[in-house]
Amino acid sequence: MPQVTALCVYCGSSSGRHPEYVEQARAFGTEMARRGITLVYGGGKVGLMGTVADAVLEAGGKVVGVIPRQLVEREVAHPGLTEMHVVETMHQRKTRMFELSDAFVALPGGFGTMDEMFEMLTWAQLGLHQYPCAFFDSRGYYRQLRTMMDHMVQESFVRAEQRDAIWFGDDMAALFDWMSTYTSTYIPKWIDSSVVDA
Repeated sequence: MPQVTALCVYCGSSSGRHPEYVEQARAFGTEMARRGITLVYGGGKVGLMGTVADAVLEAGGKVVGVIPRQLVEREVAHPGLTEMHVVETMHQRKTRMFELSDAFVALPGGFGTMDEMFEMLTWAQLGLHQYPCAFFDSRGYYRQLRTMMDHMVQESFVRAEQRDAIWFGDDMAALFDWMSTYTSTYIPKWIDSSVVDA
């Protein structure tokens, strides 16, 4: 797979409870700029979203935001991005972010972060893309999610190969190195033959 040039980062519009979330989001953005990777994100100026974007910009990198018009009107749009795409709906936002990116990482976040990241995981499972997907596990934030995914495999709802294709960890250098050498092997989603044959 070619080198990652545009990384979609999903993360919270909140900064979270612990300063370490902000510190690691800032370091993540700085590292993206150092490696020449464009940030694609939700276009906000608040929370971890704003922290990552500011860090990339301050380090001389490029940032592309995608934001629904209703959020622009609530004045949460970041005013200083390299490029901003204003769309009408959340569905359009997710699609446009996908079109602009060649890898996906979730930093800590809430329901919106989970919604966006799991859509990319589902699309990978269905063979709609073959891009790397990762969870950057600040303060062990995603530890229980990782356990849940392992449980999905144990209960035969997710293939082990599909689960193993998702990176979890808190080593930033290891994450970027993993993305740069990522190769995807499409494993078809399980279909219950008893249902198909009925």
